[in-house]
Amino acid sequence: MSWRAFPKIELHLHLEGAAPPAFIRALSTEKSIDISKIFTEGGAYAFRDFQHFLKVYEAATCVLTTPRDFGRLTSAVLDTLAENGVVYAETFLSPEFCGGGDLHAWRDYLAEIEDAARLAESTHGLTLKGIVTHIRHFGPEAARPIALCAAETAGDFICGYGMAGDENVGRARDFAWAFDCAREAGLHLTSHAGEWGGPESIRDTLTDLRVERIGHGVAAIHDRALMETLADREIALEVCPGSNVALGIFPSFAAHPLAKLRDAGVKVTVSTDDPPFFHTSMTREYEALSRAFGWTETDFAELNQNALAAAFCDEDTRARVRDRLEAS
Repeated sequence: MSWRAFPKIELHLHLEGAAPPAFIRALSTEKSIDISKIFTEGGAYAFRDFQHFLKVYEAATCVLTTPRDFGRLTSAVLDTLAENGVVYAETFLSPEFCGGGDLHAWRDYLAEIEDAARLAESTHGLTLKGIVTHIRHFGPEAARPIALCAAETAGDFICGYGMAGDENVGRARDFAWAFDCAREAGLHLTSHAGEWGGPESIRDTLTDLRVERIGHGVAAIHDRALMETLADREIALEVCPGSNVALGIFPSFAAHPLAKLRDAGVKVTVSTDDPPFFHTSMTREYEALSRAFGWTETDFAELNQNALAAAFCDEDTRARVRDRLEAS
């Protein structure tokens, strides 16, 4: 079957990381900023490994300098999501890239992003919510103003808080203040863990940050007791198979542990992470997983239900998204 029209929920998507290369190239031309070295001759993003990926990512974001830039970016990303059958998405947003962590500037950026999200809902029937994230490798002190930005703008659109970036920097407990601040503001919590770190990184994140979801979390496959903990506590994993394969964490979709995690009772979901960087989309993820594991509509419907249950949105939104899934 064609998986493009199948309704999908995505929980792990970096807004800047979802920027189409053509959009970033056009914006760099408008602003006379030369970032040509981050693209291949064919126009795709070019990086060698994860550390280089982080540098290319930050170089691409350097052309996103105004609230209007982020409004345009949001519209471009949501158009792509709609083309791939996504009916609900949560995206990671960093005030560090949107005003340098200044609350007043962040509000201006957020207003443009929300305007684009409202337009997408009316035109595509696609709901977007935001999760504020600090960047781990910028350090715990840099996380504090980001958490305050999240707390001050918590509400219908900003529904969560999390941590992204290089998992090898610091320990989870170093960032506890930021997560406590966000929790006190009523925000739901997630964090990247178990992508590059081992099972202990997931355990530390659950214990020290008390998150409700784990971004990636694939290292849990190496620890049966941890898988049982995740299953018993219904901690959803925001799994990004195409990203993991592109970065060399696993050699192929067939070798990816997603199916084994699911068989162990872990609540797994599927997302794209930074799709144009990894030459993927939600459609491609479904196609590749269907080929690798023989999954059918029934299997993907279950993963969507996992994602819907784990979504950070309010109950009215959850009910609307459920209706969209059931109507398709």
